[in-house]
Amino acid sequence: MPIEDIDFPEESFEVVISSLVLHYIKSFGDVLDKVYKCLSRGGDFVFSVEHPIFTAQDPQDWYYDDKGNILHWPVDHYFTEGIRNAKFLGEEVIKYHRALTIYLNSLIKIGFEITGIVEPEPEENMLKKLISYACVLLNHSF
Repeated sequence: MPIEDIDFPEESFEVVISSLVLHYIKSFGDVLDKVYKCLSRGGDFVFSVEHPIFTAQDPQDWYYDDKGNILHWPVDHYFTEGIRNAKFLGEEVIKYHRALTIYLNSLIKIGFEITGIVEPEPEENMLKKLISYACVLLNHSF
C-alpha cells in the first residue's frame, strides 16, 4: 500500500519506520499527519531521506571539467521546493526536493518532538581508500 493511502486507527503503533521513501512523496505534510495520528502517545517515527544537498537540482550528478575530473556538486536551487527528475538504477524517477528546514519545521508543526538528527559521514578508512572523495568532502563549495 502506498504510504499516502495509509488509514490506520489512531494510536495503532508504537513505532513507524520509513527508509528513503519520503523524498518520493509529493504530499509530505499529509503523510506526516497520518503517521502522527496512528502513533501511540510517546511513539517513535524514525525515517531517512536523501540529504537535500543531493536532491537540490537536476540532474543530481557532479559537475566535471572537460577531462572528466570532478569539479563540485551543484547545490543550485536548494531552497526551491518541488519536483526533481532523476535517474536511479538506470530508471527515470520523480523526487520531491525539500530543504532541511522544510523537513524539520513540518515535523514540529505536526507535533513531533525531534530527539535526534544524524547526517552520515564516511569512516576514516573509506576516506583513505577514496582520496578523490576525501578531497571533495574537505573542499566542498557549500
